[in-house]
Parts: sequence; C-alpha cells; structure tokens
Amino acid sequence: MFSTLILVLVYIPVLALFGYLLYLVIKALRKYIRSEPARKEKQETARSLGEVLKSHRIACGMTQQFVAETLSVSRQAVSKWESGRSDPSTTNLMALAKLYGLSPEELLREVQ
Repeated sequence: MFSTLILVLVYIPVLALFGYLLYLVIKALRKYIRSEPARKEKQETARSLGEVLKSHRIACGMTQQFVAETLSVSRQAVSKWESGRSDPSTTNLMALAKLYGLSPEELLREVQ
C-alpha cells in the first residue's frame, strides 16, 4: 500500500512534466509551420554581400577592373567578393563603401 502511494506520487508529476513538454513541442512546431510564408519571403529578398557590392558597382557604372585598380587589389579579388567566394577585409569594405558613395553601415544594412 505504502509503495503504491509513493509510485503514484512520483509518476503523477513525471507524467505532468511529460505532458507539458509535449504541449510545448507541439506549440513550437505549429508556430514554425505557420511561419513558412514569411521565411520564404525573407529568403527571396535576402541579398548576399557579393550581390550588394555588384549592384552598387553596376549602378555606379564601374568595371571590376576600375574598382580593383582604385583599391589596389586584383580584378580577381573583386570578382571573388561579388561571387561570394570570399569577403573583403574591413579596410577594403570601407574603401568600397566610400567609392560607391555610401557609409559602410549603409552598405552592410542592405545585406540580410
């Protein structure tokens, strides 16, 4: 009798905890499933740093060669930045922003 009472007192809180955890998991999954349209929209509008750099270079009417010569780097380096295979150093990023007539913060704000 006494052991049965102890088992009941132990298992009831354990079952309650398990039920609550199950409730939280289901709630999180439902929220995740409902957010799919927002995630797809964000993914479609997200731009990489390379895409932002390329769009500003083209908008300014500059070639990769011109940008490379202005920053004293190779044209291949500019190409790698724009393709996303590498990122410019902080110094080069600041120089790119200045070259495109932006602040570094404005340039980075466009990257999502």
